[in-house]
Amino acid sequence: MTNPTALPRHPEPADGAGEFNRDVIAEFRAREGAVGGDLAGMPLLLLTVAGARSGEPRTTPLVYLPDGDRLVVFASNGGSEKDPVWYRNLVARSEVTVEVGTDRYPALAAPVDPAEHDALWARQIAAQPQFAGYRTAARTVPLVALTRV
Repeated sequence: MTNPTALPRHPEPADGAGEFNRDVIAEFRAREGAVGGDLAGMPLLLLTVAGARSGEPRTTPLVYLPDGDRLVVFASNGGSEKDPVWYRNLVARSEVTVEVGTDRYPALAAPVDPAEHDALWARQIAAQPQFAGYRTAARTVPLVALTRV
């Protein structure tokens, strides 16, 4: 019998994640959470969530903001008018796996309380100014809190 709380070994990147994400994921794991290039020095995690329809594990590299005992990620999709696939998947299934450095653990994902949204967004822009360009008038970027279980 399969242990339902067991973490998946190392799931493949999400379909359509592209070569860039696959390379980032491979480098992240090979270098114990460190990556180079445009992402060098950024707080980066790997988020694994089950596909909403397939149930298959999907992994995405994301920049995060530490906030107390949780990590906050931003469903900005690079400023697109659409939510990213990883966000749509975790709306359907809130149980996720988080990898930060060499630490890998199960977590629960939940939308950030609307009262916290703007303050967290401002903190992220202060930390990573390029995030200011990801905010569009077409939608409010969802913020997601990841809490270790």
